[in-house]
Amino acid sequence: MTAAPFPDEVRLEIEGHVARVTIDRPKVLNAVDAKTLRRLNEIWEHIESDTDVRVVVLTGGGDRAFCTGADMSAEAVGRTGLEYWADLDPNGFGGLSLRATLDVPVIARVNGYALGGGMEMVLGCDIVVAAEHARFGLPEPRVGRVPLDGGVTQLVRRLPHTQAMSLLLTGRRASAGELAGMGLVNEVVPAEQLDDAVDRWVADVLTCAPTSLRAIKQMVQRTAHLTSREARAARLPALMAALDSADSREGVRAFQEKRPPNWPGH
Repeated sequence: MTAAPFPDEVRLEIEGHVARVTIDRPKVLNAVDAKTLRRLNEIWEHIESDTDVRVVVLTGGGDRAFCTGADMSAEAVGRTGLEYWADLDPNGFGGLSLRATLDVPVIARVNGYALGGGMEMVLGCDIVVAAEHARFGLPEPRVGRVPLDGGVTQLVRRLPHTQAMSLLLTGRRASAGELAGMGLVNEVVPAEQLDDAVDRWVADVLTCAPTSLRAIKQMVQRTAHLTSREARAARLPALMAALDSADSREGVRAFQEKRPPNWPGH
């Protein structure tokens, strides 16, 4: 395993084709401050430039929290809501919740509280695996704020209106099981089985051609506003690359030869 040069309170570890990103601030339940946000953006940019990375696992340090949103330090509390809004990261909370340039699958390993911006980061992931004790919520209204980094817009687009509003208008915490019932969590397991469950999802992702997955993510991220026919006609860079890739040729050969494919990744 290789530790990339992002020390301190955010860790990036790359082993083979798997990047593991850990917000490691357990004393503050992995809340994100300005320094942590800068680190996270650096990490996402690093992963975007590393063509060997084929899947990302995002989690929080310790066993109590995935991420509890913004670090409500004295400095953060001293900013008005308008000042916070004016300084929003275009890529969303943690540089991830609204990011449209990360073309590899991201799996959320939710090991505890995912609140506020932490839940928005979960909404920015592609696959969500949660421990049974995990709790989710957007408590911003309870402190006079608004979930601006995808909390409102993502929920109302992905859930029935009443389900979305039941979370948004109460700021309440919901269990992993409840969110699985809503379709926002893929799998819920006992805490001691969380790593095994995540590893199974990682293995499933790695069976697929990397170029195909990049094309799928780019299509999802960049064509949501189009009709299905318009989206199909979009000449996206990752799609064009996938259709004329070594991966595409290897997939056909492997199928014909009745063997697992050995993906070149290009």
